[in-house]
Amino acid sequence: PHKNIDKMKIAILLALALVACVAASGSKMSDSAARSRITGAGISVYSSQNCHDRNNKSCTSLDQVNSGTVDGIITLRSASGCAITITGGTETGHASGTYSHWNGYKFDIRLSSCIDNYITTRFAYKGLRSDGAKLYEAASGNLYALEGNHWDILFY
Repeated sequence: PHKNIDKMKIAILLALALVACVAASGSKMSDSAARSRITGAGISVYSSQNCHDRNNKSCTSLDQVNSGTVDGIITLRSASGCAITITGGTETGHASGTYSHWNGYKFDIRLSSCIDNYITTRFAYKGLRSDGAKLYEAASGNLYALEGNHWDILFY
């Protein structure tokens, strides 16, 4: 009988962990809904080709981004007081993986002295990522990687 109770406890804990992950990342958003929330918060979205086709790597798409990722970039904007420009979203062409751009967990943002200073002085330096990018971690657990000409931000 105790083994069944232990199995039920484990099942409940796994279910709660799954709910927590879904709650943190939120729900999938359309490009237009995400763009409306983001631009409404004073954040710019830049595409070199002035497009938002998710299947074109030259575009900057927000289609299928997690609402938690949108919340995260809006929080960064309000907490930092810095101008923010998104240069990479859910479009093809980024590295794959569970917590990827394609799966709605990441944004790339343009470098600026304001946001660079905010991230590097407010967040904990965690060393170098496997690709050599300097990595910083916010108290929230979100990760900020300096990838040469932009910040690659993972919102959990």
